[in-house]
Amino acid sequence: MAKKSFAKLDPKAFGLSCGIIGAVMLFLMTLFAVFGVDYGLAFLKMVESVYPGYAISGLGVIVGTVYGFLDGFIGGYIFAWLYNKLA
Repeated sequence: MAKKSFAKLDPKAFGLSCGIIGAVMLFLMTLFAVFGVDYGLAFLKMVESVYPGYAISGLGVIVGTVYGFLDGFIGGYIFAWLYNKLA
């Protein structure tokens, strides 16, 4: 029986992809909340309790974008690395 061949994930590329998606998502959700849109407000309140220095404010848009990128990058990198080890 032939061994199955799985495609390897590039941890850096996968991490960057996840980081960009996380940054854009948190940027847009925080920006919407600053302008009074209530969509995702409960999620953003939870984010405030997790990320030091983050708040639903003009500065929070920038801080949240940085946290979203870092969190997404680290999580994506670890996911791809672990996938490659287990595949």
